[in-house]
Amino acid sequence: MDSPIVTQLFRQLFRQRPRGCQGHLRTTTTLRSQSSHRLPVTATASHHNGRGYATRPSIDRGMKRNESRWQQRTNILPEDRTDEFEKYPYISADELKQRTERPRKVKMLLRDFIEDSLYNPAYGYFSKQAVIFSPGEPFDFNAMRDEIEFQAAVGRRYTEFEDALDAASETGPDPTRQLWHTPTELFRPFYGEAIARYLVSNYRLTTYPYHDLIVYEAGAGRGTLMLNILDYIRAVDPQVYARTRYHVVEISPALATLQAASLRGHADHVSIVNRSIFDWDRYEPSPCFFLAMEVFDNLAHDGIRYDLATEAPLQGHVLVDADGDLYEFYVHGLDPVAARFFRVRHAATGGAYPRPYPANPLLRRLAARMPFAPNLSRAEYVPTRLMQFFDVLERYFPAHRLVTSDFDALPQAVPGLNAPVVQTRYNRRMVPVTTPLVHQGYFDILFPTDFAIAEAMYRAVTGKLTRVMSHGDFLRRWAYVEDTQTRSGENPMLSHYKNASVMVTV
Repeated sequence: MDSPIVTQLFRQLFRQRPRGCQGHLRTTTTLRSQSSHRLPVTATASHHNGRGYATRPSIDRGMKRNESRWQQRTNILPEDRTDEFEKYPYISADELKQRTERPRKVKMLLRDFIEDSLYNPAYGYFSKQAVIFSPGEPFDFNAMRDEIEFQAAVGRRYTEFEDALDAASETGPDPTRQLWHTPTELFRPFYGEAIARYLVSNYRLTTYPYHDLIVYEAGAGRGTLMLNILDYIRAVDPQVYARTRYHVVEISPALATLQAASLRGHADHVSIVNRSIFDWDRYEPSPCFFLAMEVFDNLAHDGIRYDLATEAPLQGHVLVDADGDLYEFYVHGLDPVAARFFRVRHAATGGAYPRPYPANPLLRRLAARMPFAPNLSRAEYVPTRLMQFFDVLERYFPAHRLVTSDFDALPQAVPGLNAPVVQTRYNRRMVPVTTPLVHQGYFDILFPTDFAIAEAMYRAVTGKLTRVMSHGDFLRRWAYVEDTQTRSGENPMLSHYKNASVMVTV
């Protein structure tokens, strides 16, 4: 039922494209004690391939009869939805897991809305929509002229991959297919071999021969990294391979099935557990490595704005009305998870972390006197779910060593500090939008990681020491970079993902 509706609305969106951007209605309201105040924010949606804000037809309040649902509108004087906010019940992401349809007439934390949008078993982006690109045979980098030729080859294989999916589909081409790639897929097997060298070297230096090489990987995608690591260890170090135990923790049933079907002779060394890492309940006392490659970026964040007069934080909530339309509210007081995040971050960093408002009170007062000045700061997105991930590692994997890589900066992010990129694909084109309040399941919502903050909080929660380095520096140390060098001397594996960092436990 979903796909035809979303396709129809996307088509309407693209027919209505003016020279600039278009947007959808979003109300931002601040709840202060018993009175409500408006935050004059204009919400716009730019056009790449974002998950469209698609709902069933409803009455568009305050709109002209001939106005498109996608026409950009100002929110300087938004409609007051405070009565509905007070009346509707709260719902959490855990409760939403039991639902097969997107909720209506409820309110929730922004953190729970993002979690539901990405991971709901019935309609979540990673559960139902996302398809991971596989280029087929590894690229012959040494035979390529330069990076331009590599980019052209990637484009051709993308087209061939998606053409094959369309040909195999009983319903024909899917204009809303969500297709994305990872460095593991683009640079296989060389990328996975670099990780394998790091694991084997550090294993032999520390716990060999007293313990097995135990590896956990969260969110293993198609299982390519797992296979490249195991293939390398089997070929290069049979002694270590005999003692290798590889455990995958995969939230997506479809991806878990795909991983299990492609073990290539490694079945005796692999265990695949189809569950969220946040539902983990098995204690692992032995030393182990924990891989979380491009996992942090899709962990849910809380939205926070600050009172510019008092610097008090207000927590973001999402209201879903009877028509499925989404509205954003900010409420004084933090829930226990967000409150603990603020305490841990402050203690871990000594209070030295970026803030989305001027530190000088005089500048804040002057800004507040400007016409149409907001009564709150711009949004800050704080990684509360990442803190909970560190809690899982500390509680169930006390002897772990973390290996993680993720984006430290992202272009085309929505407005705000540490703000996400929110995007979808339509007709094989990426469409970013300017708000995370989007039709659940059709948009990738990915956040940059502030590794200075993440490293400090990881150390505070687990008590372990870490090292952070650039993605390129890690690969220069552990990869055979000659394998991915073109004839011109350019190296796509080093030049791509320059906006990524690697953090490891030492």
